[in-house]
Amino acid sequence: MCLSGEQYLLCCGRFHSGEAEAATAEQLMRSRYSAFVILDGPYLLRTWHPDTVPADLGLDPDLQWRRLEIVSTARGGPLDSEGTVEFKAYFRHGADRGVQHEVSRFVREGRRWFYLDGKVFA
Repeated sequence: MCLSGEQYLLCCGRFHSGEAEAATAEQLMRSRYSAFVILDGPYLLRTWHPDTVPADLGLDPDLQWRRLEIVSTARGGPLDSEGTVEFKAYFRHGADRGVQHEVSRFVREGRRWFYLDGKVFA
């Protein structure tokens, strides 16, 4: 799903189930992408920073996320407290196809990474 090369249950599935926490910002980014694919709203809310979490996600079951490309990462490792992940997420919505190109910011509080916010490129 997130194209990490790992099987879902060994990768994003263990984060979605709560069995493990993402050790890096990139792992959290990949797991959040997979959560959008499978419409796992509770996981998305749980991994969104409390200061910026929206009241409603508005997940669209007709929006099909097709592929994730990690463009770059900065910091966001197991010993960092912040990091960024630039990505392109390819989607299809009905007959329309598109790409969401974003630089996402992540923060680590305690032992958990959270999505803080992102800058979307047009």
